Amino acid sequence: MKNIMKTAAIMLLLSSGSIAYAQNGPSNQGEVGYSEGALGYDAMVAGDYRKAAVQIEANDRIAADDPARLINLGQAYAKMGRHAEARAMLETAANSRKHFDLVLANGAIMNSRDVARIVLVNMENRFAAR
Repeated sequence: MKNIMKTAAIMLLLSSGSIAYAQNGPSNQGEVGYSEGALGYDAMVAGDYRKAAVQIEANDRIAADDPARLINLGQAYAKMGRHAEARAMLETAANSRKHFDLVLANGAIMNSRDVARIVLVNMENRFAAR
């Protein structure tokens, strides 16, 4: 499948902190191209992962296999201690035939599959360090 630039917002939670991702260029907005709260972005930034998960799960306008949805939901689950569910979401995004490039807030570009893999590895490393 050809990479498509699609509008999204992703939180990539690295061990050094949180980095906001938005497609189609830098943005300070939460969900770019999605309805507000659809990806739970603002709730995740605020550290309210339960609220983020509820927002993402309740949104029926986003396809269940949308990589942005899967990545954010996986991260919310991980932060809530739901590691098996988080792993399933992130592995699905990492192996999905549907993927697109994400532009980091700093202008760098990364494919959604790569973002999912990084989040998965970071989650596994944090879990193993406990």
